Amino acid sequence: MPVCIPDALPAAKVLASENIFVMTRQRSTHQDIRPLHIAVLNLMPTKEATETQLLRLIGNTPLQVHVTLLRTATYESQHTAHRHLSTFYRTFEEVRGEKFDALIITGAPVEQMEFSEVGYWRELERVMAWAKENVFSTLFICWAAQAGLNYFYGIRKRVLKEKMFGVFPHRVLDRSCKLVRGFDDEFFIPVSRHTAVDEAAVYASNRLRVVAASEESGIGLIVSDDERFVFATGHSEYDAGTLAAEYFRDVNRGLPIAVPRHYFPDDDPARPPVVRWRSHANLLFQNWLNYYVYQETPYNQIVAGE
Repeated sequence: MPVCIPDALPAAKVLASENIFVMTRQRSTHQDIRPLHIAVLNLMPTKEATETQLLRLIGNTPLQVHVTLLRTATYESQHTAHRHLSTFYRTFEEVRGEKFDALIITGAPVEQMEFSEVGYWRELERVMAWAKENVFSTLFICWAAQAGLNYFYGIRKRVLKEKMFGVFPHRVLDRSCKLVRGFDDEFFIPVSRHTAVDEAAVYASNRLRVVAASEESGIGLIVSDDERFVFATGHSEYDAGTLAAEYFRDVNRGLPIAVPRHYFPDDDPARPPVVRWRSHANLLFQNWLNYYVYQETPYNQIVAGE
C-alpha cells in the first residue's frame, strides 16, 4: 500500500527516485475505495490445485478482492468433476457483458501444439479481444503468456530441444518497473515448459518491456508499454511440491524427464525440495494488484455484481 505524505515533503522526491510508491495527501483525499473484481480463466487440468495456488497469492494482500472463476465452454476438463465446474465456474459467454478490474489467464498443457490446433483457441481469442476492452489489467501465465504475445504482438513461440524444467534464478533488468518494486536483484521462478517465446522479437518490440530474465531459462517477466498486460513465462504460483509431482508422474509413466534443476537438494529426488520463490511470488502478485489494478482502475468501472 502507498505511504501517504504531505504534498511538499522533501522526502517525496527522494522516495520517488528510488521507485518507492508514495501518495500525496491531495491525491489520497480524492481516492475512492471499493472491492476489486478479478476473473480467473483456469486452463489447467488440475483446476482445484490451481485455484488454491492463485487464491493464496491474491488473498495475501490488504485489498478486498472478489474472484470469478471461468472455464472454457468449447472444452471441458477431464480431470475436474463436472459438479465442481458447474457449481463454481462460469463460462465466457456468461460474463462477456460484464467488466472486470483484472483477469488472470493460466497456463495449459498444450504448448507443443500450434495455437490454432488447440481446441479452445477461437474461444480464447474472443476472451483476449474482450479483455482488451473490458478488463483493466490482464496477467498471462506460462502458455497463456505465449498465447497473448502471439495474439496481440504476432510473436511466435519455438520448441525447445528439451523441457525447461526447474527453479531458475532471474535478474531484474528494469528496476524502474513498478512490477518489481521491492524485488532483490536476483530471485527465483519455477519453470516447466517445452516451448519458449521468440526472445529476439520480444526485445526488438518497442511495445514491450523485458523486466526480468534468466541466463538459463530466458525471459521471465514482460510488461506491455501501456502496462495493461503482464506476461509471466514461469509459474510463480506453484506450490512446493508441484514440480516434484510433475517429475514423478512422468517417471512413473516411463517418459524421458530430467530432474528439475535447482529444485531438489543436490539434485536428489529423494530429498524434499527447498522453496526459494514464495516471497517473490507474493510480492509479484501484490505489486500487480496494487500498481496495475487498484491504483489505476476507474472507481466507476462497471464490474460483476454491481
